[in-house]
Amino acid sequence: MWGGVIAAVVLSIVAGTALALTATSLSSEAEEVLAGVLSLVAAGLVTWMIIWLARTARSLAGHLRDDVDRVYANKAAWGMFFLAFFSVGREGLETALFVWAAAGSAGQGALPLVGAVLGIAIAVTLGYLIFAGMSRLNLQVFFAWSGALLVVMVAGVLSYGIHEFQEVGWLPGAEDHAFDVSAVIPADSWYGTLLRGTIGFTPNMTWLQVGTWVAYVAVVMPIFLSISRRRTVAPSDRVSASESVSVTR
Repeated sequence: MWGGVIAAVVLSIVAGTALALTATSLSSEAEEVLAGVLSLVAAGLVTWMIIWLARTARSLAGHLRDDVDRVYANKAAWGMFFLAFFSVGREGLETALFVWAAAGSAGQGALPLVGAVLGIAIAVTLGYLIFAGMSRLNLQVFFAWSGALLVVMVAGVLSYGIHEFQEVGWLPGAEDHAFDVSAVIPADSWYGTLLRGTIGFTPNMTWLQVGTWVAYVAVVMPIFLSISRRRTVAPSDRVSASESVSVTR
């Protein structure tokens, strides 16, 4: 199992490194096109993941335990390796792509890298505490809060991709700014970088960027919240409710 986890982590690191090296070797225009395309891909993948987790948060741990029990029953050591590899690798590649896109939207400098390292360190620590039995985590509540935050972050990544396409002339409106608050929130300040890297806010966003950000949140957030609310009612509670209705009738 640990061999699969380590292999997946290595693959994710290699993928992230390859993205960074590829971007630095391209021309300015090609880099903007790559950033725009990968931002859209990252937004699509993470959106799918958010909805999937909202649907499966309650039963996720059970499904993984069932898969592990099935592999043990078949006494397939390689099966355990591949189960761990694909389970971790899928999320690792999505994380590498999303972090790369989010870091790009935050601009150049060390702050995005520091934030990414801190976030991964917190995730690893939390995972170890759960594995060691020193912490219990309600996955449904955790995914509800983290999913809502991710919706806002993905909107920012999507807005960044729109900006890159406007820069290369693929989309119109590069000069049509909705606002310019550079005097209040300098783009190179630490809080300006934080806003860009988290919610995709820049001091001089275009109308198309703002419209894309608002439209994405307005569509995806209600869907996510609706699914999360439905999943808060346990199946046993729904059965009891239906039985009560039947008795009443």
